[in-house]
Amino acid sequence: MGQRMTGGQGGSREGKGERKGMSSYKFIDVEVSDYIATVTVDRPPANAMSLDLYDEIGAVFREVGDLVDDVRVAILTARGKYFCAGRDVKVARNDPPEKRSASVRAAFGSLLHCAVPVIGAINGPALGAGYTLATFCDLLVASELATFALPEINFGLCGGYTSTRRGLTAYQGRKLAFTGEPVSAETMREWGVVDQVVPPGELMAEARKLAAVLAGKSPLALRMAKWSANEVDKILDFEQAYRAVESRASLVLAASEDHAEANLAFKEKRAPRFVGR
Repeated sequence: MGQRMTGGQGGSREGKGERKGMSSYKFIDVEVSDYIATVTVDRPPANAMSLDLYDEIGAVFREVGDLVDDVRVAILTARGKYFCAGRDVKVARNDPPEKRSASVRAAFGSLLHCAVPVIGAINGPALGAGYTLATFCDLLVASELATFALPEINFGLCGGYTSTRRGLTAYQGRKLAFTGEPVSAETMREWGVVDQVVPPGELMAEARKLAAVLAGKSPLALRMAKWSANEVDKILDFEQAYRAVESRASLVLAASEDHAEANLAFKEKRAPRFVGR
């Protein structure tokens, strides 16, 4: 299988390779192959976040999550030297504040609540809103050229601290938020946020390798695992989390065809043939 949705700049993409029933995007390319949706942001020169890009990100990940039969995992990356340089200050000053706030929440929420796991392939600096975008991915692979920073404090602002709590300690998060200084990909790996740091030319291969591992799992179990992880993160009490989320997910999966197939495949010493039910 191999499908392509439209996006990116550099001439009209209207109708080019468009997947039936899906939207056309100006700043985003989406390719679907082998149950992996690769989402590439393409808004030169630095992939800075505009209102339109926030809206497109929100729409893309909602649509990708709805491709139940075709997508089991997504990769988010960007074209060029930057993953995302934060908000585009040249256009942001003209945005209606309420509209911008709603679009920002919807974009980040679409990653968090995307029905399938999202792997961030961080190709370059992820600054401000770009850092937040990365943290809302489920797993991160980074280029050696990637850096992570919350520079808002340098502009008399603050922001992004909530997203630092996804993976960082309170003290590490405060360091990013209070100093505005960039942190290397290797430091983020040492802190346990980034899974792998690789040379730039190996980034997408490493991301696809990880995506292929996830895509080989039961699609029903994978979607349930994403839902469970999000629900558990909302609940601090261990016993309450187990009762409310994990036991519920286990009951659903124990009765699934994929679970029965996995048991049979193990008995027959072969790879399981998952159907997503």
